[in-house]
Amino acid sequence: MVLVAGPASAGEVQVAVASNFSEPAREIAAAFRARTGHTANLTFGASGQIYAQIAHGAPFEVFLSADAERPAAAERAGLTVVGSRFTYAVGRLVLYSATPGLVDTQGRVLAQGRFAKIAIADPAAAPYGAAAVEVLQKLGLYEKLRPRIVTGASIGQAYQFTSTGAAELGFVALSQVAAVTGGSRWVAPSGLHRPIIQQAVLLIPGGNNPSARAFAAFLKSPASKAIIRRYGYEVP
Repeated sequence: MVLVAGPASAGEVQVAVASNFSEPAREIAAAFRARTGHTANLTFGASGQIYAQIAHGAPFEVFLSADAERPAAAERAGLTVVGSRFTYAVGRLVLYSATPGLVDTQGRVLAQGRFAKIAIADPAAAPYGAAAVEVLQKLGLYEKLRPRIVTGASIGQAYQFTSTGAAELGFVALSQVAAVTGGSRWVAPSGLHRPIIQQAVLLIPGGNNPSARAFAAFLKSPASKAIIRRYGYEVP
C-alpha cells in the first residue's frame, strides 16, 4: 500500500535557484525524486533577477538565493510562507583560471596584472559578484583593474567566460570548480568579503503544495547536506 501510494501522490515543485548552486541543486533534485517521487523543476539565474521575477508574480514555489537579503526582502513583502526562511549553505568565492599556473596560491596574480580580462558576476544582481568587488577593494586593486573587468549577468555566465578563456581570470563560486581538474585557483580568504550566506524560502504559491513543502524539508536533510558539503559549501 505504501509503495503504491508514493508515486500516486507524487507531484511537482517549481524551484528558482541561484546560478552558483546549479550543480548541487541538480543532484539534490535527483535525490529528492528518488526518495519521494516528487519532481523539482529547476530554474537558474542571478538572485536579483529571480527576486525581481518573484516580485512581479513569477509562479516559483521555492527560492534558493545566493544571499540572505533577497529572501528577507521577499518575506517583508509578504511573498513567503511565514517562518519558512532558513540558511542552507555558506558559499566560498574563488579566483579561477583555466590556465594551469596562472593563479598562485596567494592570489598575487591580481596585483601582478599578467592578464587582460577578469570576469565577475554583476554585483548588483549576484552576491558572488558583490563579494568579488569587495575583495578587489580590500586589496586596493578595484580601481586599477576596473577597465579589465568583464561582467556576466550571473555567476554562471562569469564562469562561462572564465572556463572558455574569454577572460583569463574570473571570480566564481568554489562549487563551480570543485569537481574541475586542471586550471589554477585561489580561494579568497573569508575576511576579504562579507559571508556569502545563502538562504532558501518557501513562497506563497508553494504553501499549499505538498511537493514544495517536501522539497524545502529535504534541503535540510543529511542527504542534501552531504551533497552541499561536497561542493565546497559550509553547512549550518
